[in-house]
Formats: sequence, C-alpha cells, structure tokens
Amino acid sequence: MIKCFFFPPILIRQSSKLPFQLGMCVNNSLLISVEEIQTDECADLNNITLLEYRRQRVQLHVQYLLLTRTNMDCAQMFNTDSLNGQTSYFNISHPTKVIIHGYRALGSKPSWVKELAQALLTAQDANVLVVDWIYGASFAYNLVVENYREVALQISFLIRQLQKHGCKLESFHFIGISLGAHVAGFVGSLFEGKIGRITALDPAGPMFKGADIYDRLDPSDAQFVDAIHTDSDSFGISIPVGHVDFFLNGGKDQTGCARSRFASILVYFPVYGYVICDHMRALHVYMSALNGSCPLRGVPCYSYENFQMGQCVDCKVFEGTCPTIGLLENSGITMTPIPREQKLFLLTSSAPPFCTHHILLKLEVSPLDKSAEVKVTLRTENQETEQRIRLQTSTTVYRTVLAHPVALCQINSIKLSNTGAHFYRQSNIHVKSVCVSEFLSLRYGRNPLCVNNVSVRRGAPWSHDFVQVCDV
Repeated sequence: MIKCFFFPPILIRQSSKLPFQLGMCVNNSLLISVEEIQTDECADLNNITLLEYRRQRVQLHVQYLLLTRTNMDCAQMFNTDSLNGQTSYFNISHPTKVIIHGYRALGSKPSWVKELAQALLTAQDANVLVVDWIYGASFAYNLVVENYREVALQISFLIRQLQKHGCKLESFHFIGISLGAHVAGFVGSLFEGKIGRITALDPAGPMFKGADIYDRLDPSDAQFVDAIHTDSDSFGISIPVGHVDFFLNGGKDQTGCARSRFASILVYFPVYGYVICDHMRALHVYMSALNGSCPLRGVPCYSYENFQMGQCVDCKVFEGTCPTIGLLENSGITMTPIPREQKLFLLTSSAPPFCTHHILLKLEVSPLDKSAEVKVTLRTENQETEQRIRLQTSTTVYRTVLAHPVALCQINSIKLSNTGAHFYRQSNIHVKSVCVSEFLSLRYGRNPLCVNNVSVRRGAPWSHDFVQVCDV
C-alpha cells in the first residue's frame, strides 16, 4: 500500500488548473519524494437537459468529487483508483463527509454544493466527497425513486474500497438532502448501521412516508441520525426518521417563504417557487449552523401545537441538554443510550443566521363573562413582537411561545390591548399577572419579567416600562 503525505501546496494556478504540489509517499517503508504538477481541470457536477434525457435515455452514472481544505475552491475527481496514485488530496486520517443531493426536477446541477462543502471544511478538517448522480436523479420522480438503491450500492462499493485503505466506518458522516437522505439511509443499512452519522436535510416524503424502514431512512441506519424538517406537508416527510428530528417552525411553513402559489410563479412551472423555499430552508439553516454564529437548539415535545402552547420548555428527556443543529457529536447529547425518534421543535427567523429568542408568555386573568381577546406587544429599542390571545370564559391561564428578535433582557416595555369584535368583546379584562421568560438560550433559568393586577379597558391600552441591563 502506498501512503502519501502532502505539504501545503504552492499556489501557482493557471486558469482552472490544480496547484503544484510537493509531498512524499511511503511504500514498503521506503520514503519516496514526489513532485507532481497536476493538470486536471477543476471537476464539476453534471447537467442534463430534458431533450438529452429523452433522446439518450441516459443510464445511471455516479461520479464523485473531492474537496478538502487544500482544494476548497477546485474540486478533484475521485474514484476507487485515486488512493493508488500520488495526486489525491484524500487524507485517510481525516473524517469523511459525503454529500448526496436529491431529486433534480430540471436536470440542473445543484448550485449549493460548493457552499455546503466549504462550510463543512471551515468547521472541520475533513475529506468532503460529493456524490453526483444527476443523470439518474432528474425529471421523472417515480423513475428517480427506482434509482436510489442502485446509487446506494455504488456508494457502498466505494466505501468498502476506502475501508481497505484504512478508513473506519465510524469516520463517515453522510449529509443527504431530500431524496439523498434515503440514499444515505440505504447505504447505512448495507453496513448494518455502523456508519458514524447521517444528517438528513428535509428528507423526501413522496413515496417514502408509508414505506418500510428498510426502504427509507431510520435511526438504525447509522450510529447517530439527525434530521431537519422544513416542508413536511409537501416535498418533505412528516414522520421522525432519526434519533433526533428538528421540526423548524412546526416543520411545514417557513418564515419568509410565500404562502401563495401565485406570489412566486417562476418561468418553469407555477408550483416550483412556492414549494422549493420551504424544502430548501433545511439546507440553508444547516449551513448557517455550521458557521456557529448562534446555537439552534430544539426542545422535545409531542406536537407543535403543544410546543406553541408552552407545554414544553425543557430537555429533561436528554438529561437537561437540548440537542443542537450542527456538527456537535450526537447533536450535543451525552446520555446513553440515545433516545430514538425524538421530535424537537424550535422557531427560526426568515434570514441567516435564522436564530431567534424563544419567549414564553404566561397570562392569567380573572373569570370572564364573555369571550375576549388580548394583544400583547413586547417592545425593544427598534423592534416589537405582537401576540394575540383569545380568552374564553372557561379558562383563566394561557401560555404561548413566540419568537422575539432580541434577548429577554433587552425588552424595554410590554403593552396590553383589549381587542376583538365589538359584539362579543369584554368591556374590562382584569389581568392577574402577565409574565415573559426566555428558554432555549444561555440565559434560560433567569427570573421572568412579571406585572401583576392590571385592568385593561376598551380603547385604553395599558403599557409598562422595564428597566433592566443585560449581563456582559
């Protein structure tokens, strides 16, 4: 076996050529100097047009692109023979990330691959292998689904070859997007769940929701499986498929994505722009989380409705540690064994870094004669958040969770307004107490901000100013 160790490249690029590189190889304990000028152009993913697809009926073709910290801007073709040569950037001692794209409706190469690979490499020194199966992933979805097992078989063959060169199964981390998540799952099942980790970014739902676990991603496919759900009512799957499943904003409709199909008509077909925003949000949130600018944590809960009603605000099932999106080992979970199929919920904003502050609002009122509505407004220096709460005659205590752009300690004031239709509106509402507290943050456990005994009359909003200072 030949093992090569390369020194940092001397960058003398010409056009898209790879760098001049110095290194040395060990073969049967003999040290051999290597001086190679690599002349291959930067590798890229394929494209296929509908016309080519119809004319040629292109057969399944899988190729691999390699990116490392040495060649972050210029992908290198990779195959089973690469490690036998002296010019591959693949480092056996490093962990390996395997990116698998999903269904390509228009036959175009995914534009986000390089950005995801670079985000992974910035966060961790690793080999990043991109699986290109565009030829088998385009146009007719039902035919594409028929291909995913064959793609997984080809990938498994490559993994077995890498094992022969010293790579350990636990060092592989698969990141599967949409249908690519189930490809990764099938690879994992072929290795009896010994793959280190699978991260599923909005795993595909159509033709998989009712499938047997052998035919779709599930927690047994790797030592740890985490999934992010953002479009579970359309392209994504609505059931948990991992050890932990993060359902962002409930996992269906994402903030900032158009709710009307007619509001986002694109050139190709009307539904595309409407669906793809929610579906691809998982990818963008994951890439943002890799930057580590702010933690994206989830809290376990039976349903999103229960989460919204403030019934789930801690992570006792994980011994107090809330799982985090990103590259933390087992999403930060330290307990063993790791629970399976745990639904986690969190709120996000509409733009990077997508983090928001989770505010628990608790309102207690005196018994009412009529139904009513209270609007609660939290104000900071430049922003405010509103929440309407419908009050019933049978209930006096209300809890709700809302997303706020800044921390609780930066809230300057709270305002209560008696709102609702005139024909049923309660004339006066006696608020025994209104409290706001923050959870899923480093400040979790701080005392809530409370105001007691407030009478809110029609047409006369009540407000209260807070004087507080954030910890430095």
